[in-house]
Amino acid sequence: MLGPAGFSMGNGDKDGLSPTARQMRQSQPYLDAVWKLVGGAVFGVLGGYFLDKWLHTTPWILVGLSVVGISVGFYGFIRDMLRMGKKK
Repeated sequence: MLGPAGFSMGNGDKDGLSPTARQMRQSQPYLDAVWKLVGGAVFGVLGGYFLDKWLHTTPWILVGLSVVGISVGFYGFIRDMLRMGKKK
């Protein structure tokens, strides 16, 4: 039986997931790694922006926390990618 977009709706595997759900589950570690990268950058920029507004130090805290946030995001991203490489 075919579902939307022509995907099979049968229980092809023991887990009982459709092929689309199985693919989504397999891609989850990559999505988590990307969110760490984006989240670190966004947190640093927003934190720096609001601290600069509050302390009237424009743009120094924004620049500093942006660098820290981006660095932490890259560290988390690369660490997760290396861990995934070891699992395969």
